[in-house]
Amino acid sequence: MILELADIRIQPGKQKEFEEAIERGARSVIARAEGFRGYKVNKGIESPERYVLQVFWDTLEDHTVKFRGGPLFAEWRAIVGPFFAQPPTVEHFELVAKSEGA
Repeated sequence: MILELADIRIQPGKQKEFEEAIERGARSVIARAEGFRGYKVNKGIESPERYVLQVFWDTLEDHTVKFRGGPLFAEWRAIVGPFFAQPPTVEHFELVAKSEGA
């Protein structure tokens, strides 16, 4: 399994609207993508305009080729993109170790 980690900075004062949009976009768009396994969204405490989106994929290509290269990506960006203060930083990770219950 691959973890996509997106560091998202939004425009000040748009938290409530963005939180609704990112949840709707993840449930209605990303969830339809091939290889999608789940997501989490966390909000910054010290930096309330900062969010971390974690999306779990079967393979790297499920995200980088199939999702980003297909029509769902444009749908996703139309929902969340208007809130971005700058383009998100996106990286991918493989699991090395984890605790019970995590």
